[in-house]
This record gives sequence, structure tokens and C-alpha cells, in this order.
Amino acid sequence: MLTAAKTALSRLPLRVLLVGEKEEDFFLMRDILNGARVTLDTELDHARSLEEADAMLRERAYGLILFEHATGDAEVVNFLTKFLHGGRSIPYIVLTEDANERTIADAIGAKTWNCLTKSQLDGATLIRTIQSTLEMHVLEQGQHAAQESLRKLSLAVDQSPDMVIVTDQNGRIEYVNPAFEELTGYSCHEVCGQSPRILKSGEQGPEVYQEMWRTILHGNVFRGILVNRKKNGELYHVEQSICPVRDGQGRITHFIATGRDLTERVRLEAQLQQAQKMNAIGRLAGGVAHDFNNLLTIITSYSEMALDEIPPGTALASKIQEVLLAARRAAELTRQLLAFSRKQPRALRLADLNEVIATIAKTLPRLIGEDIEFSFEPGEGLGRVRVDPVQIEQILMNLASNARDAMPKGGHLRIETCDVALDEAYVDSKKTDIPVGRYALVSVSDDGEGIAAEHLPHIFEPFYTTKVSGKGTGLGLATVYGIVKQNKGFIWPYSELRRGTVFKIYLPCVAAQPSVSEPADQKKQSAARGTETILVVEDEPAVRTAATEFLRLQGYNVLEAKDGLEALAAVGRENSPIHLVMTDVVMPNMSGGEMAEQIRRLRPEVKWLFVSGYAGRTVLDHRVLDGRSSFLQKPYTLKELAARIRETLQNGSRLAGSFEGSD
Repeated sequence: MLTAAKTALSRLPLRVLLVGEKEEDFFLMRDILNGARVTLDTELDHARSLEEADAMLRERAYGLILFEHATGDAEVVNFLTKFLHGGRSIPYIVLTEDANERTIADAIGAKTWNCLTKSQLDGATLIRTIQSTLEMHVLEQGQHAAQESLRKLSLAVDQSPDMVIVTDQNGRIEYVNPAFEELTGYSCHEVCGQSPRILKSGEQGPEVYQEMWRTILHGNVFRGILVNRKKNGELYHVEQSICPVRDGQGRITHFIATGRDLTERVRLEAQLQQAQKMNAIGRLAGGVAHDFNNLLTIITSYSEMALDEIPPGTALASKIQEVLLAARRAAELTRQLLAFSRKQPRALRLADLNEVIATIAKTLPRLIGEDIEFSFEPGEGLGRVRVDPVQIEQILMNLASNARDAMPKGGHLRIETCDVALDEAYVDSKKTDIPVGRYALVSVSDDGEGIAAEHLPHIFEPFYTTKVSGKGTGLGLATVYGIVKQNKGFIWPYSELRRGTVFKIYLPCVAAQPSVSEPADQKKQSAARGTETILVVEDEPAVRTAATEFLRLQGYNVLEAKDGLEALAAVGRENSPIHLVMTDVVMPNMSGGEMAEQIRRLRPEVKWLFVSGYAGRTVLDHRVLDGRSSFLQKPYTLKELAARIRETLQNGSRLAGSFEGSD
């Protein structure tokens, strides 16, 4: 510091102000200072009164003041006290006949000053006194700068949003900042003298802490993300940095740990990863479902035609019935895949949820068994929702099936509904982006074994199951989740081991609108017949063969094509009317939609039935549905096919108003 002070002095010229009424003293001081320019370069000004000095000090910057002070001159002392305590920091030397330093010091206080008796005044003494005074001033300004730095550092640590912990070399806590107290719930008084092990959560193995100590004891900085435990038992994620503090001899005396709370970021990242995983598997599910649907259409079509040729009640008929039953189960699995991927076609209508659930509730007791009590408690004033009743059935069937498996010794399954209005406070408590508004709440609860805490965050993941091998596909709750999200709803599970489980499903209510008429019940229709000409366009040979063979058996005149190009050629060759084109939507060479545009130019009177094993979103993207077209999802039964063809031929279309793909 002294070297720095001398370096600073060597850079002057120094502007000096002499305050005194005697002109001869000014000339004396000027001659002395001029003679010492090699040692100290100065410029001297003269103020003959305190008032003049005050004015000059306000106009110019001076590095030193020389005051002439007579014994008992209280005015000079008062001036110094007032001026130098007014925020200025200028070193000064008092020139006096009677160097009573105590009197001056008591009056002025601890400012940088010196005192020199006039009887001792000579060039060497004055220069030496000036230099020592300036060095003292530089040094003083440096212990002030350090104090100011410490003050700022203390404020920064206290006000930092990141938590700060200071420990001794043995890891005992000596200081924590307010951010630590706010995050952990521990006060500084509670943790001082303790080890940071009080925050240990058990989520990290001992190797993590061994590596941490190995790093910092070698003088290096440890960085990592740790899971710690608050005073109230909650876990939190923290991005931790721990560095050693050394003394002048290089020995480690303390450790400083800083930590940034990552809990919210980790939660959001987990949600994002889950959404990305669900989206990726949803895309896979959509593609797999398409292939399954084509295969199942072949199986069900030929099985139905085989049954028509076999006397009922025979052993062969029973075997084929089992094939059909297995195909229907596989079709249900495919529908679950599509529901999970949120790409299942939906027949939406404005409905009273209580009426929908009441209808489904009639079949649930047979599913869950006689040893489980079932109750449905509909709430009053329930808002209307726009849903596909079949999807609501899927939700309740899956939840009821899980509840049955969770209550092997019997219990109680309850379904309740109520009308709720979610406000900002509720949304904030859930830390989710659910919109505020009115919802119909469906609660499904059981008295079963419950779900362990480590499994609860994963229950909606596809293929995640805690059931023994062969007892579950892991798609049930994933399907439920997919359907709820597809309907812009939200679902939350609540469960504890041996305390049962509750699923709460929030479906947004909508303003009353005219409901779309429900589709006809296909189960009540027999295989309809006809005599019209139908062009079947299907790139899967087995599917095309089965459909054309069946339609011919029903009396129709059938043309067939493997893709759009062959279909256009067939239309060009055919002179007689073509009443309906039944076509796949997604095909090689030319899609069903592109083909339809060209055929409509040639034969605008033709009616259309589009079929697809892809999800409804894909069908909508191809823009094939209009007032003259109808849609049938694969896999379909032959009776469903016959009924849809007759319906399209007679009514012009089954309007797309009741059909929607995924959102």
C-alpha cells in the first residue's frame, strides 16, 4: 500500500492552497516549494481570508491545504470543522506558532492532517511533512475503500437470491444468508455450529459426498446438482458450488458454498420430457395402429364370411368365433393406442355427463364383481360438456378395472360428479397451466391398496405397470390420460399405500348448443344389401379382396383398383353410372383425396365413403370429408361396412359434424 502511495505522489503536479493573511508567508512558501521541484512538483495559490479560501476551494481542485493558525484562533478550527466535515476529503497542514496538536485534533477529528511550527519551518522539513501527509492520505483513502468494498460485499451476500453458506475448515456452519433461510426453512441461529448434513436427503449416494470432500480438500471447486431436504421435509434441487478459502500462507481456513434453487426448473424440465416422450410414443402408436387396423380388417372380414358359410353351433363355428373375439380385443387395444396418442377419431356431442355416466354405470358392476360395492353419486347443476360418450366409457372402464385389481378382497368403488369453478388461487396451487373457468368434475375413488409414492409420477406413462407379468398392458392409464387431454381436460391422482386411490378428472364445460345427432346404433342393423355400382380403391390386396367379395355377395356391382391411378383408369373405361367410390385415404402414387378431386370433375354425382386405418387427424388433414362424403374407421365389421354404404347411398353422407380428429 505504501508503494502505491508513493507511486501516486510521483504522478502529481500538486496544487496547494495557502490560507493566511500575511503576504510574506506566501512568498516564503513559494520560494521553498520552487526550490524543491525536483522532489515535489507543486503549484501554490494564496487565499488571504477564510471566505476567499472557501470560494477558491469551490472553484478549483486542490490536493493540499496549508493553514496558518495563531494561538487561540478558534475561527480557523471552526472553518476546518465545517468545511472538511462537509463531504470533502483534502489533506492539510496547520502552520502554527504553538503546535498544540491535541486542541486541533479534538476540534477537527480524524481527518488527514499534520502540524508544523513556524520556528521549525525550512525547505527540507516542509517537503518531508507534505510527503508524509500525502502518503497518510493515500493510505487512509485505501482502509476507507476496503471498508466500502466489505460493506458492498456484505449487502450483496445478504440480498443475493442464491443461498450462501460459510463453514470452517471442518465443515461447521458459521454463516448463512437470508436466501438460505427462506429456501430451507432453517434460521441462521438454528444452523450455526451444525454440519450441512442436516440438509441431507438420502437421494444421493455416499460416493457423491466423498467426491465433494475430495475435490474441495485438494483446493478445487466442487460443482454439482444435489437434492436436499428442507426443515419441513420437502425436497429441493440445488445447483451447488463449493470453494475453499485460503489464508496468507495458503492454508484452507473456510469453505464457501453457493446454491441456486433449481426445483421449479427441474419440475418444468420433467414435464417437458414427459410431454416429448408421450408425443414420440403417440406418433409410434398412430403408425402401429394403422398397420394393426389393416390386419384386423382382414381377419374380421374373412372370419365373418367364413361364419356365414358354416352351420351355427358347430365346433368350427366356435373356433372362428374365438378368432373374431380375439380380433375385437386387438381392435380395442388399437383404440387404446389411438386414444393414448390423442389421435382417435371422436363422435362429439353436447351431453349431460350425469346421463352418460349413468348409462355406463349399469355395466360396471359386472366388470368389477359382486364382492366390490359400487355407487354413483351424480352432482346437481352439472355443466354440459362436449364429449364422445364412447371415450368416457373407456375412461371409466379402465379406472374401474384398475380399482378391481387393487381390491382383491373387496371394497367400494365410487363415482361422483360435481360442478366446480377453478379460480386463480387453485391454478397457482397446482403449478399448472390449466385455464380458469367452469368444469365438470368426475371423481373415481376406491378403497384399494393405493399407489406407492415412487410409482405415482409414472402411472400415466405408456407400458408402465406395477402389475405382475401378464396382468396388464401398461396402456390403461395412458389411455385415460390421452383421452382427457384430447378433450382439453385435466386429471390428477391422489393415493397413499393402504389408503386407496382417487382420480379427479376436470372436463371443461361449454355453453349450451344444439347437440349433434348421434350415429345410428350399428348393432341393430343387419347386413344391408343393394344393387348399385361401387368402385373399391384399396392398396392392401387382402383388404380389397375381402371387401369386394362381401359387397358382391350383398348384390352390388363392384369395380376394384389398387390405387388412385387405376381408379381413374377404371372410371374412364366405365360407361355406366358409378354410384359410390369406397376408397382408402392414404395410398401410394395418389392419395384418396387427390383422386377424389379428379374423379369429381368427371363424375360430380358420385358419392364417397372414405376408410382408413390411420387416426382421425390424418383423415382431416387430407380434407376428404364434405357434405357428400362419409368416413369409416378400420377395423370395421362387414355389417358396419354394409350399413355405412347404404346410409351414404341413401342419405348422401354421414356428415362430418359428429366426427373430429385429435386436437
